[in-house]
Amino acid sequence: MHVLQPKHVKLKPAEVKELVEKYKITLAQLPKIKITDPALPEGCAIGDVVKIERKIGDKVTHYYRVVVK
Repeated sequence: MHVLQPKHVKLKPAEVKELVEKYKITLAQLPKIKITDPALPEGCAIGDVVKIERKIGDKVTHYYRVVVK
């Protein structure tokens, strides 16, 4: 992982369930990230959800992506 690359974390099934319930969405409504993206953590498979942590100054924001082919 490069120093400037945001942190990518694969979510556990319970965390994915909590995410879709919290925002009342389906996985199909999440933005996509390709399985070939070098930023993905080891062991990601198609259909997994990844949390991306971006830091801008002192503020940290989280983005979610579903892994696709």
